Amino acid sequence: MDLPIVLPPSVAGLALLFAYGRNGIAGESLELLGVTLPFTTLAVIVARVFVGSPFYIRAARAGFHAVTPEVEEAARVDGASESTVLGHITLPLAAPAIGAGLVLAWARALGEFGATILFAGNLAGRTQTLPLLVYSEFQDSLEAAMAAATILVLAALGVLITVRVMRWPSGVSWFSSGS
Repeated sequence: MDLPIVLPPSVAGLALLFAYGRNGIAGESLELLGVTLPFTTLAVIVARVFVGSPFYIRAARAGFHAVTPEVEEAARVDGASESTVLGHITLPLAAPAIGAGLVLAWARALGEFGATILFAGNLAGRTQTLPLLVYSEFQDSLEAAMAAATILVLAALGVLITVRVMRWPSGVSWFSSGS
């Protein structure tokens, strides 16, 4: 599960191509179902989920592990069903970590470049993401590249501010609390 964190992004893109490309491990089966992944909008989503999901899973796992089993057991002793314990005890207590994981995964996916360009391509209006636009525009127009980069910087700042304002537990946010 942690492999996407340590893989170079371009290697992640190649791995996705080898797995889901036309001649890939699952590519032929997908093609029989009429599904083509590489160089599509869906490929952008798959690449971003691939690189971002470990951040979500790590944070959510930490949140669930932080829930005190005695609290859940007390609810069961009082007659709560498993679904009630999950919905009214476990999930609310783990929610800050789950939220932190979502924000971190989104932030990682937002800046994804390598896996996206290799698996989804850089097709303007179809698979071109903001990081790919910055790269493309940098070759022709520094001003356009700076405008796209500014949007990414503002989004990154928004993520940092959200994490700080929500004061998610420092054990799962991966950012120091500054306190």
